[in-house]
Amino acid sequence: MQFETIPGLPETKEKLINAVKTNHLAHALLFHGPEGSANLSMALALCTYLYCEQPTDTDSCGVCPSCQKMSRLVMPDMHFAFPTITKEKEDKDEDEKVNYLLNWRKFVLSQPYGNVNDFIYFNDFQKKQLNISKTAARQIIQSLSLTSFEGGYKIMIIWAAEFLHPSAANALLKIIEEPQPKTLFILITSQADKLLTTILSRTQKVMIRAFTDQEVSGYLVDQSLANGENAAQIAMLADGNLRSALRLVDQVEDQQVGKIREWFLLCYRADFKSIFGLSDGFHKLDKEAQKSLLLTGLSVLREILLKHCDLDQLLRTTNVDREFVNKISSKVLKEEHVAELYEAFNAAHYHLERNGSAKFIFTDLSMNIIRLMAKIS
Repeated sequence: MQFETIPGLPETKEKLINAVKTNHLAHALLFHGPEGSANLSMALALCTYLYCEQPTDTDSCGVCPSCQKMSRLVMPDMHFAFPTITKEKEDKDEDEKVNYLLNWRKFVLSQPYGNVNDFIYFNDFQKKQLNISKTAARQIIQSLSLTSFEGGYKIMIIWAAEFLHPSAANALLKIIEEPQPKTLFILITSQADKLLTTILSRTQKVMIRAFTDQEVSGYLVDQSLANGENAAQIAMLADGNLRSALRLVDQVEDQQVGKIREWFLLCYRADFKSIFGLSDGFHKLDKEAQKSLLLTGLSVLREILLKHCDLDQLLRTTNVDREFVNKISSKVLKEEHVAELYEAFNAAHYHLERNGSAKFIFTDLSMNIIRLMAKIS
């Protein structure tokens, strides 16, 4: 992973490179960004830059042996810790540890903007308790006590650091605060509030902002994943989350707002038979497609709310979608109803994440839409 492969974020890249050049890089860093941000990819790009044998002023060279090793995540002085299955007996055999690491590398290389749920599905860990255990902490300490293979940095990347068991976090406090020379800890999280304050106080925060719409759409076009028009619409729906944007590409999201229009129209007409048919169809979708439709609904509600507030300059929709927003904001949904629906959509998304019945969730949400539309129709 190189800085140039990450779309946008020039201010963060410049800050990290300057810290390396001026020798002001802290020995313990916390990369904290929202879901779908570049918190992991930015950390890996920094590691590539540190190991690069011929770095430039703006990036690693990408061709030296160290960069080639980093492109496969097989640098011998770089170690990883990540959530795994909690077991009654912590002593896993060596083959199992190797399999976990191989799967981790495959996951990161294929889904650098993925989240813990993606990792769970990738490894078929569903319905199993994950954490970074005290045994894993001991292995971290043992790995960092060894002499560097190539004489450079020894780096420990702890991904999804919010899964650190309290006993594991406490076991790492001393080595994080007083590591050996040229040892670098990088903790990566999207939920810093779940980390122990003792861990937070020993790390320097590197805030990774969400991507802008322009950065997301530019990335999709550059990677030949979407044309300009579709990329712009996907970026609007993704709202800075590159993970969501990549999933929306697979699901042909240019049709999603049309589905919301159809759904809202049926609710406005109180066409219960058709709504129940939509509920059946929603139930048959995979979980990611279900969540995607709800997120699209949230984006549409945001547009309607902006229209109510006369903030047309912030609207992202165009053409027929903009016409739909204009009509529903002026004739169907009042501002207070939009806010109430926004909460209902968020609640539906929450229950889907926790494996609630998709059919019941969709039907209940439809009844809420009908109820609020009926108040002014």
